[in-house]
This record gives sequence, structure tokens and C-alpha cells, in this order.
Amino acid sequence: MPGKNLTRDEAAARSAIVSTDSYAVSLDLTTGPDTFGTVTTVQFRATEGAESFIDLCAPSVSSIVLNGESLDPVEHYADSRIRLPRLAARNTLTVEATGAYMNTGEGMHRFVDPADGEVYLYTQFEVPDSRRVFAVFEQPDLKATFQFTVTAPAHWQLISNQPTPQPVTAGSKPGAGQTDSSDATPGDIATWTFEPTPPISSYITALVAGPYAVVRDEVATRAGTVPLGVFCRRSMEQYLDADNVLEATKAGFTFFEEEFDQPYPFAKYDQIFTPEYNAGAMENAGCVTIVEAYIFRGKVTEAIIERRALTILHELAHMWFGDLVTMKWWDDLWLNESFAEWASTTCQAEATQWSQAWTTFATAEKAWAYRQDQLSSTHPIAADMVDLEAVEVNFDGITYAKGASVLKQLVAYVGREPFRDGLRSYFAKHAWGNTTLADLLTELEATSGRDLHTWSQLWLETAGVNTLVPQVTSQDGTITAASITQTAPDEWPTLRPHRLAVGCYDLVDGEFVRTHRVELDIDGASTQVPDLVGRPVPDLLLVNDDDLAYAKIRLDEASLAAALAQPRALVDSLPRSQVLAAAWDMTRDGEMAASDYVSLAQQLLPFETESNLLRSLIEQSSTAVLTYVAPAKRAAVTAELESALLDATREAAGGSDAQLQLLTAWASFARSPQSLELLRGLLSGEQALDGLIVDQDIRWTLLTALATAGAADETEIDAELERDDTATGREKAARALAARPTAEAKETAWRDAVEHDGLPNAVLAQTALGFGRVHDTALLEPYVERYHSALSSVWESRTHHIAESIVVRFYPHVLADQHLLDATVAWLDASPEAPSGLRRTVAENRDTVARALKAQERDAG
Repeated sequence: MPGKNLTRDEAAARSAIVSTDSYAVSLDLTTGPDTFGTVTTVQFRATEGAESFIDLCAPSVSSIVLNGESLDPVEHYADSRIRLPRLAARNTLTVEATGAYMNTGEGMHRFVDPADGEVYLYTQFEVPDSRRVFAVFEQPDLKATFQFTVTAPAHWQLISNQPTPQPVTAGSKPGAGQTDSSDATPGDIATWTFEPTPPISSYITALVAGPYAVVRDEVATRAGTVPLGVFCRRSMEQYLDADNVLEATKAGFTFFEEEFDQPYPFAKYDQIFTPEYNAGAMENAGCVTIVEAYIFRGKVTEAIIERRALTILHELAHMWFGDLVTMKWWDDLWLNESFAEWASTTCQAEATQWSQAWTTFATAEKAWAYRQDQLSSTHPIAADMVDLEAVEVNFDGITYAKGASVLKQLVAYVGREPFRDGLRSYFAKHAWGNTTLADLLTELEATSGRDLHTWSQLWLETAGVNTLVPQVTSQDGTITAASITQTAPDEWPTLRPHRLAVGCYDLVDGEFVRTHRVELDIDGASTQVPDLVGRPVPDLLLVNDDDLAYAKIRLDEASLAAALAQPRALVDSLPRSQVLAAAWDMTRDGEMAASDYVSLAQQLLPFETESNLLRSLIEQSSTAVLTYVAPAKRAAVTAELESALLDATREAAGGSDAQLQLLTAWASFARSPQSLELLRGLLSGEQALDGLIVDQDIRWTLLTALATAGAADETEIDAELERDDTATGREKAARALAARPTAEAKETAWRDAVEHDGLPNAVLAQTALGFGRVHDTALLEPYVERYHSALSSVWESRTHHIAESIVVRFYPHVLADQHLLDATVAWLDASPEAPSGLRRTVAENRDTVARALKAQERDAG
């Protein structure tokens, strides 16, 4: 039996038989806290006499009627599929069922706000979860119109892909007795009947319901005035900075309509901040859902504010990439995600206040791509997605960040205007349809005049990352020969063409200043750079200056020494990020001692003012200390980093972004008496740091740090929860409780999340973060065997998101020793028949530990 999986071959066979026209979905959200009523009527065409199936995940099915004939649910509904025999040329199918609310962030998620007891619902359907709410041909190429009718409490907001109609209260007729939800009172019941959508894929349909607060606005577009809405829970309304959200949104509308030469394709645009969300956001057509963490209860870093704007623009770009034009099958998921990533960063850099967005891209997105591309699970950008299980684990750094990096390279390769013109032709030709990679390349070849077949094979259809190294010879301070060598890993030996720049920097009055720049194409194992010959040898030679290419880079020996000797002399953020990325990559590859990288980071931490670069420095130095530094050195290096972070926190400008980041980082390492005394003083108010406002979220940061060090107990955590008995407070409390350094606390966290099924997705994630947070790694040693023993049952018994969250988050990464590596290798060797998604996730854990051991060996030497 296929279970909930669907193969690419099955999907192709089904779409060869079936063509969908329309869905009419009626949902009753008043039947109780566990289930809802769902009735689906599908109009579709088919090969006469053929047999097919429609997808549904539901606790029960009460009625199946195909073309007027009742089908026995016991006989025809099994294994999440309804069998459809003897199809006609034109078919009408009606399915009545009971749907189940979820607390996993999949399907129809139900949340009860502890602040006021109100119920909030939202749907999350990507990849295959619209079938948890209605019967559907769950594959992206079977587009149709969707018309939703929803019965719910009359005081709720109902939001879907189409504009919200006036509700009709129980007992009234349309046009009479209508009421706006703001006028209704709890206890009243109403029905909303939405207009049909344009033809779209099922995974971008959506329904959001509950007493959401809303800020409304509008934007002028090529298609006319489009209504805008920004929604959140009522208890979060006081924190909603809708003006900032709408400012980024409007900038995106203007930019994308001009860039794509295509009007916004839907009737309205709502953005809903939803609780207990699994991802950053989801591009439901005209009804974008966004993680509620982007509503800020207190001060947050500039990096997070910039990330929120990027997320807003990413989802808006999807209205064209993915929603208007959709991939035929998930092989081309990158056509959605890579393009939205590239387009949103381009918009952010060119149309918003974040003009340095490409530095952020290099620091965050590209670093993610490089990490992913060096795992055993790496894959081509245009991936071979044989089934849904493969797709579900493929929302990764290749699909998003590497794809966007390669698109940036392609823009440099063909030129911005030809690239833009190709996109415009692509949208014009394929609006409301489904496409493959070949469809896009056809348009780009026509506008650029370049043959992209070979380029596509090398960049989109192969995996792995190349390394570029400069080779320079000189005499009397003058370059006599210069070249760039290119290497590839043995597993992925492809050498690729790159369009890149080489920058020459000299140290002038304590700053590295670029004195010359060469842009060129390189290919093969070695490429000469004749434009450098005859020039003075620079103090720093930077390959991939301006970050045009997707490749790991190395500095020549003299350039590396100069950069490490005066790292603060790199005053421009992009070249600084490039040099730091090279140093970190050398650390990860065991070419540079992790202790040396931590020392480099400590030099920069008090002076770094670019929010994303500071965040990256903190994250990387933390990883180095926890898993890359040799065990014999770790205690001493950890103490040095803790002290350096504390000093930098005290010296940071009051109320600054740097102060907040450094405080949070220092708290995560705090264990010395001096640190614990200051933590306690800041929490009680007996001590202060200049300009620091200890808001509720910072209180949780301080308390969790004390709990991790064994300096705060369950009573104190419970008292803080009573002070902040909100959804966020409950999640923070779960993390703090799991972080306590006792065997009992770790056992409780493991039992509640891994052995028992019931924690909401957000609470489970925070429990896992607390579980893995230890100063004494011996606390996690008993869980090496228990983790591997639980893998199969967890994967089989939980939904995909929850299972993946457990397998990733409860792996005891911080141990990073040979025993953990051996145990993981042994499980993989003994489990060749385990589901591919599970094997991939466990193999990535193995790869992370193997890399850590290599780095530890280098550091010990």
C-alpha cells in the first residue's frame, strides 16, 4: 500500500487520465474542538472508462458519490486514497467526511490562545496537506478553481484566497440579516461563501479563521487598487507594527510588477501572522501566512527586522513565481524557491532601505548553501524528486540558497536586461499554467542569445561546490603571472564556468582600499588572469570580489596573513564578509585551527556594527567552541569566549543592536560566578547595563541561562510563566525547564517530546532546544543509544514535520565524539530499508559529526 506517499510516476499517470475543472468545498468549523465537517464536490474530466483515485486524509468518510452513484466508503476509501472506478468523460464527485484539527502546523492547525481563550485556525498545505482538509487531486499540475463555503462563529474573521464576503447568520437568507464579523457576538454562527479562485494548485489554497485583529490598507497596481490586510491574534495586536510590514509590501508590489511586466494576479493581498507556525511563511495565493515570531514583543536585532522584510518580499514574489506560474512536478521546486529568493533579495537591495542586502545574502543564504552542498545528501538544484517523501526533506539550502546564488551568477553571465526580458516572456507565455526547467531556459536563450544547455547541465543538473584558489608569482613587488585554479570534490567532480571578479586591496591609513578590479570568465582547472600581470602585488588579493560566483574561495598565503593580522581594516561589509567566510570555511574543512578562528572572532566582536555579520560571527564562534575545538582545549577556549562576550557586552553602546546580540550570546555561555551574578542582578533589577531595557523576552533569555547553569529551578521558571502566561511564555518556559542540568529534566523533556505524542509543534521545538543545551555534555551521553533506537518508531508514528523535528533537534550534536559517530554509522548500516527521508536526515547528522571530528583533529595539532 502506498500510504500517504505519492510517486512522480503515479502523478504523471493520473494527470494523463484526469483534468480538473473546479472544487466546491464546504467546511463546518462549529462541530467541536477535535474535528470539523468537510464536504467536497469536484468537477473533472477523465479518460472514459478509466480508473483513478483522489487523495484524502481524514478520520472518517461518510459518503462518496461519483456521477450520481454511491460508493461504499469501506470498500473505496483506504490508505489516504479514494478509489474512483469507471470514470466518465465528465465527472462530478462529492465526498462527505470528518476532518481532524492538527497541532503540528500541518493541515488545519488549531490553537487556543492562553491569554484570552480564543480559538485561532490556519491551514498549511505545502507539500501534500490540503488533503487533510478536503478531497483533492494532490499534485501541482492539476490546477482548478476553488470555491470555499465556511460555517464558523460569527465574531471570527474568515480569510481565504479570495476577498472575504459578508457572512450570513444562521436562519437568515443571503442579502438579509447579513452581519460584519466585528458586530457579531460569541455564540452566533455564520456562513461565508467565497467567490471561486482563478485556476491554482491545491497547495496554495488557504483558510484562516478566528477573531484576528486587522489593519487594512490598499495599493495601486497595474490591475487597479488591491486591498491589503495585516492580521494577528488580538492578544498580539499591541505589538503589531503594521506600518513597517505594509511599507515593505508596497515596495515589493511596485518593483515586481515592473520587473516582471505582469500585473499582480490576484484580487487582494492579506498577510496573517499565525501562532505555532512551522516555517518562515507560506505563499498561499493572496493569503500569505507568516510565523508569529515576526511580531516583536520587545527589542530585536536589525538582522531580524531585515529578515522579516526579506520574508515579506519572498512570499510576494511567489505570487508570480509559483502561484501564477507553477512547476509541473516538485523536481522544479527550485523554480519557485530559488527565484523567489533571488527576486526578493534583488528587490530588497534596489527598492528598500536595505541596500546591503547582497552582503546579508552572502553571509546567511550562501553560507547555508555551502554547508548543504557539502553534505552527503547534496543534490542538483533541479532535483530528482521521485515521490512526496523526497520532496518533503528537500526544502533545503540547495533549493533555496544555492539556486538563488546560481541565478545571481546567471544574471552576471547573460546580463541583467536580457535576464529580465526572459522572465517577462516566461510569465506572459505561461500565466496560470505549469512549467518545467526547459520552458524557462527557452525564454532566457531567446532574449540573451546564449546557448544555456551546457550551462544548465553544469549548474542545475549536477551537485557539489567548487573551490577557487589564486596563484600569483612576482618579482620585485610586481606580478609576473596570475591564474585561478578550480578544484571539485571527488564525489562531485564537475568543474564549472564562473563569471567573477578579482579585487586588489592595499592597506592605506589602516584600511584595506580596493585599487583595482578585474571581471572575467573562468573555466576548467586553471584560468589565466593576464590583466593582473605587471601590476604591483596587492596587500590582499580577493577572488570572487563582489560575490558574483557560487564557489568556496581561498586566499593566498600573504593575503590571508594580512587579513588575519588586521581584520578590522576591512571596512566595507561585502569584502569583509568574503574574507571571514573564507576563514570559516577553512576552519570547517580542517585547514585552520578552530581555536584560531575563535581568537579572530574575539578580535572583531567588540567592533562589528553590521548586524548580520555580527550574528554570523557569534553563531560560527559558538559552533567552533562547542564542537570544533579539541576536547582538551575546550574548557579554556570556552572560558575565554565567555569572558570576551561579557566584556564586549559591557562595552557595547547602550540600547544598540550589538548590545542585544552580545548579551544573548554571552548568556548562552554564562557559567562563571561573575557571569551568573550579573545574570541574576539583571533579572532582579539590582544591576543594569547602560541602555538595556530588560523586557519580557530578555527576562526569559536571562532565566534560561541561569537554568542551564543550575542556578534557577522549576519554581522560579513557573513563577516567570505566571508573569508571562502567553503562548510565547509557555514555549520559553518549556525551553528553560528542559535546559536544567539534571538527569530528571532531560528525561522529562525526552519523554514528553519523543516518547509521548501530543506536544504542539512550537512547544516541542523549544523543548528540544532546551534538551540540547548543556554545559556538561555527559548529561546527553545516555541518549545516544536511545535516540537511534527510537528513530524508526518516531518516523512511522508522527506526521512528517514532527518526525523530522525530533530526528534533527534531539540528535545530541553537542557530544560530537567518536562514540556518537560510530552509533550513527551503525544505525545507517543496519537500516538500509528505512524510509529515504529518514536515512537522509540521519546521514546529515552523521556528516556534521564527522566534520567536527576532523576539525577537532586539526585543532589538537
